Amino acid sequence: MTAREEQFVHPALFYRDEREYLAGTASFVREGLAAGEPVAVAVPPDNLRLLQAELGPEADGVRFLDMTREGRNPGQIIPGVLRAFADAQPAGRVRIIGEPIWAGRSAAEYPACVQHEALINAAFQDRPVTILCPYDVTGLDARVLDDAYATHPTVIDAGRESRSAAYSPEAVVDRYNEPLPVVPDAGVYVFDADSLPDARRFAVAHASAAGMSGRPLDDLALVTAELTTNSVVHGGGSGTLRVWSEERRVVVEVRDRGQLKDPLAGRRPPPRAQCGGRGLLLVNLLTDLVRLHTDPDGTTVRCYLGL
Repeated sequence: MTAREEQFVHPALFYRDEREYLAGTASFVREGLAAGEPVAVAVPPDNLRLLQAELGPEADGVRFLDMTREGRNPGQIIPGVLRAFADAQPAGRVRIIGEPIWAGRSAAEYPACVQHEALINAAFQDRPVTILCPYDVTGLDARVLDDAYATHPTVIDAGRESRSAAYSPEAVVDRYNEPLPVVPDAGVYVFDADSLPDARRFAVAHASAAGMSGRPLDDLALVTAELTTNSVVHGGGSGTLRVWSEERRVVVEVRDRGQLKDPLAGRRPPPRAQCGGRGLLLVNLLTDLVRLHTDPDGTTVRCYLGL
């Protein structure tokens, strides 16, 4: 087995039209199928249908996922999409197409998307996995393409693959560790170990007043409980909870004095035998978006949940 076959491979694919998209993705899938490699495709719906039609009967051998649903929160893509597929396969190389950034992504989502692309490299280091990430050159702005060079060791453009001189995933994670602006009209509750149930009820009351009910409200209660408990256990024993609504979503934010030193926290599934260590993972899997900022003074976790 060659060195390339032994290590993680993570190219970005730049495409300008359907022809370039299919030239890069369909051949990638077919090479994997011919080699007997398990193949998954997680891309937005239009590209999903395009590739399925191009593959025809060969599509039956591929796992297809709608990235706008399965990866709506960029923080859930590594554990809930990529690792979920790769870890379920027998020994040998696994091949995945993942398109986490598309023209419809919001400005709030984008920093989490870029950090996701950077963290893939650490999450799969030394594993026999190939993940191809398509980028729509005509639909995305220049900053997105510049960041793609920084998060991918190689870039395929117009059919030619080249090494990226700008590749620096750790620097990208640090650069997008952006302070989150304070929302002035949020409800605020300062909690400690004795007031965790009251903090959860405070968040639920605000979400209910905003129109949230049923399963989303249950998820919000669980997310609040996990975040506030983490603050008590790992963040200095207390924290500040803020809750507000915006654009048909409820936002839950917890700030404490702890420092989050592992950038893969909440994205790396812990071993099954391990007790604990699943709080941030659960938060990522239950929410529509998670933004996080950590510095020497503390950590802020901001979670968005649709009504």
